[in-house]
Amino acid sequence: MAGKRRLNGRVAPLQDAAAEPYMPPPHALLSLTEAHRAVIEIISLNISRKRLARIAPRGDGHPVMVLPGFMGDDGYNAAMRRFISGLNYSVHGWGLGRNLGPREGVLEGLQQRIQFLSERYQGPVSLVGHSLGGIFARELAREFPDRVRQVISLGSPFGRGRMTASVPARLFNALNPSEDIPIAQDRIHLAPPVPNTAIYSKGDGIVNWQTTVQSDPGHERSQSIRVRGSHCGMTLNPAIWFLVAERLAIHPDDWRPFQSSPWLQLLYPQGPH
Repeated sequence: MAGKRRLNGRVAPLQDAAAEPYMPPPHALLSLTEAHRAVIEIISLNISRKRLARIAPRGDGHPVMVLPGFMGDDGYNAAMRRFISGLNYSVHGWGLGRNLGPREGVLEGLQQRIQFLSERYQGPVSLVGHSLGGIFARELAREFPDRVRQVISLGSPFGRGRMTASVPARLFNALNPSEDIPIAQDRIHLAPPVPNTAIYSKGDGIVNWQTTVQSDPGHERSQSIRVRGSHCGMTLNPAIWFLVAERLAIHPDDWRPFQSSPWLQLLYPQGPH
């Protein structure tokens, strides 16, 4: 029988684990080649970094917070933050050390940080989250839609079946027992009520890509965009850097889906969403 947990003063139902479909982790070959493919992405970034800085659209100065994935910290996405900062944004890390999951004090710290940044800049904050960081970003947008401008998730397993669909699932579950997670599990797959973009790769060797797309239910300002690459290299993938810059430059009132031209199909192949 499903239990209940309290979130921000409200009682939220827990989803019965039996209702979750089983999603296997990625194929072993993808997992074993993750590091090698991430190196290729780093090399590609070094080759294209200067051109990216020239062609990426400039921003309007609004604040952006970048959240790391599971076991990562602000150092892991420092290069991406510098790139975004160079496009005229006020960029910040999450400031909570290594991301070990929604442990005691983490969600409270994120709530305080989003409130601080939105008040400091007198406007909503765009959130870019890698993997688990993207799930945190989506939940912040759900709780504080007036303080979050948009969410961009990179390989974030928010879809149904996520609890079994990743390589580090056992480690995550050991560090974060399901009964202790202070998030309503039955709503994570729902799109937050702000513009949101889910960037995913079928070459993801850490997370089953089917759990990283917004399949049900979304809304008119939701989009899933496929890229080529690994999971670990997503914060160093030049195609993703350009895509993040393009999405950040769009004002929420003028939101439109990303359109991939024929020559861009090499970088952004058509996906099922």
